[in-house]
Amino acid sequence: MKFGLRYCNTGSYVDPANAIELVQAAEVTGFDSVWTVEHTVIPAGYDSSYPYAASGKMAGGVDDIALPDPLIWMAYVASSTTTIKFATGIVILPQHNPVVVAKQVATLDYLTSGRVLFGVGVGWLKEEFEALGVPFERRGERADEYIEAIQTLWTQDKPSYSGEFVNFEEAYCRPQPFQKSIPIIIGGQTKAAARRAGRLADGFFPGRDLPVDLIEEARAAAVGNGREAGAIEITVSMPSDTTLLVDYARFGVSRVLVPVTGLTGLDSGVQNPGDVLKWKDTIARYADT
Repeated sequence: MKFGLRYCNTGSYVDPANAIELVQAAEVTGFDSVWTVEHTVIPAGYDSSYPYAASGKMAGGVDDIALPDPLIWMAYVASSTTTIKFATGIVILPQHNPVVVAKQVATLDYLTSGRVLFGVGVGWLKEEFEALGVPFERRGERADEYIEAIQTLWTQDKPSYSGEFVNFEEAYCRPQPFQKSIPIIIGGQTKAAARRAGRLADGFFPGRDLPVDLIEEARAAAVGNGREAGAIEITVSMPSDTTLLVDYARFGVSRVLVPVTGLTGLDSGVQNPGDVLKWKDTIARYADT
């Protein structure tokens, strides 16, 4: 089992020095990855319901939070490390031009010698889509096509793609990823997200707890699309009771994410870089499960 930190571009880790201290401590401690989160803008007083809190509001209902662009934040701190991986958890894919984001993520992977995991989701904040001038409707279909187009740009010698939302022919996108194809992880707490992971992606990251039904949905979708159920790497959040990690491992969970301050609002995670070292024994205990 692997361990990561989420969501690292929030709270005190918006500060450049704190961010570097955090990722360096995580690397030394044995964490395999640090994860970021994305909102380009958060329109004040939004009506859309945040799916991970009963209140329907994120970060305790505070709209005015500092949230650096995840790719730029990762590029900045990556140069201070050598082995730890950097993951988006998530980039709201339908809000991006897929050709541009393919270039950005491939460049980061190339410069870090293959240390990028590309987590994507379809988003929930309609007002943010409106502010960006991007259609909120059919965002799932758009995301499916974007994933296929991005994978084409990353893996084909002369990339071509023809779809409803994306079209290009023999469009070189260099450099291609160091990893040849960057792992794509689908984030979301819905059956649609689970099925998308099974069809198109390398991993599935439900936002909260261990939703057995959704993980099984992802594995079934993989089998239904001619893939192995085990091809979908499962990433989940750290349970409040760490003894449950044995059960998580038996269920096939590959990675567990420990929260940091910021959007999570949890007290059991990493409040400062020094807290990272407290997880060393836990990582060592469960690394081979």
